[in-house]
Amino acid sequence: MLYYLAQEREKKMDKLKKYASYFVLLIVFFIFSNFLIYVGLNSNYRDINRQDNIGEVYVYQAQATKVNGRIRGLIENPNGEDLNGKYVEVDLYSKIDNFLGRKYIQINDLQQGDTQSFELFFKVQDVASYNVSIVDEKQEGEEIDLLPNDLTTSQVVVATVLTFLIFW
Repeated sequence: MLYYLAQEREKKMDKLKKYASYFVLLIVFFIFSNFLIYVGLNSNYRDINRQDNIGEVYVYQAQATKVNGRIRGLIENPNGEDLNGKYVEVDLYSKIDNFLGRKYIQINDLQQGDTQSFELFFKVQDVASYNVSIVDEKQEGEEIDLLPNDLTTSQVVVATVLTFLIFW
C-alpha cells in the first residue's frame, strides 16, 4: 500500500514538473518574441535630418523607415511668449527636398518655463528631413494622417499568447 501511494505521489510530481516546464517555456518564448519584435522594429529606423534651428522645439528622436516614421520631442516656452492657440508645424521632405506632407501639433496652455512633450507618427514614404516652425493656424488640405501609437505592453502580451496558442 505504501509503495502504491509513493508511486501516485511520484506521478503527481512528474505531472507538476511537466506543467512547470511548460510555464517556463512560455515565459522564455514571451521574452524571446519581445526581443525579436523590438530588434525587428527598431533596426529598420534611420535618423532623419532637421532643417531649422528653432529653440522652442527640442527634438530628441526623429527617425523614419522606408514607409513611416516618428518624431518625439519637447516644446519649451523660455521667453514667456503667448503660445496658446498656436501650432507646431512639421513639414516632411525627401532626399531631393520635395515636400511630402505636413502635420500639426497643438500647443496647450504653456506658461513661461513650462514644457510640453509630443509624439508624431507619420506614414509617408522616403522621408529624409523635416522642418519645424511655430504657426498661428493650420493650413487646410495638406495635413497627413497619423499612424496609431505604438502597441502597449498588454497588447503585445495578448498577441504573443494568442500566437503561442495558435502554434501549440
